[in-house]
Amino acid sequence: MTALRDRLGAHGVFLGRLAQQPAADLRRDVTALERLGFGTVWIGEAFGREPFTTAAIVLAATERLVVATGIASIWSRDAVAMINAARTLAEAWPERFVLGIGVSHPPLVSPRGHLYGDPRSTMSHYLEEMRRARYEGPSPDPEPSVVLAALGPRMLQLAATQAEGAFTYFVPPEHTRGARTALGTGVLAVEQAVVMADTRAGARRQADRYVTTYLGLDNYRRNLLRLGYGAADVSGEGSDTLFDSLIAWGDDEGLRTRLRAHPAAGADHLAVQVVAVDAPVGVMDGLRRLAQLLDPG
Repeated sequence: MTALRDRLGAHGVFLGRLAQQPAADLRRDVTALERLGFGTVWIGEAFGREPFTTAAIVLAATERLVVATGIASIWSRDAVAMINAARTLAEAWPERFVLGIGVSHPPLVSPRGHLYGDPRSTMSHYLEEMRRARYEGPSPDPEPSVVLAALGPRMLQLAATQAEGAFTYFVPPEHTRGARTALGTGVLAVEQAVVMADTRAGARRQADRYVTTYLGLDNYRRNLLRLGYGAADVSGEGSDTLFDSLIAWGDDEGLRTRLRAHPAAGADHLAVQVVAVDAPVGVMDGLRRLAQLLDPG
């Protein structure tokens, strides 16, 4: 069996708004990403498409691309449904599906009628229920790999001991250095937002909404404060210092340098997300440019 690091490849794509397109457009774009050489696409879950059915669309449209949920919320389905959906995909497309799961955020969970509890203990119990889940379908070989959305030390420790690794999102390279240590030999996949702009002012016009959205979620804000950023850094649209630590922008050489930061800090896999106000056209144009800069594989 191929190790998870090798299956993911060095570089992938967080689909973001690309995943919200009509199915025909989604098929077209993911086949283009496969031709460009990206190893993995990551599909999130918030208000848009359901990630497992979307994964099936992508897997059926491509030949080698690995598809990962990044992440599937544990509040959207119980543990039995989660792992058995993953097993269904893993059996149909061996070694091409990775299950990334996470505890999501209170503003997304409470409207569904759930009580958001302690993230680590909730996830630990959920993983135990997944391990106990009965499954009578055709068995996948191997079982689907599982990674956890992890920011703080307690969830990273859980990812190190009860999963194959972690997927981190909206983090600066200094977080990756700490996560690498916490995970030990576990796989570390990191999302990196990218803006096609040569100036900070241009980059902020494209990405301020992205930054503001995530700074509005307590889990991300507290993670940045834990890393030493101040209250002013994480307020509103964030300080320029914070922006530059989270968003890759600049000319080709500047982008190359910035995109090496997470791998240099210990990331095994970098999932780039092009942030563009004219998505999806601007996103695909940006990803074609990044394919030349990253030499995916």
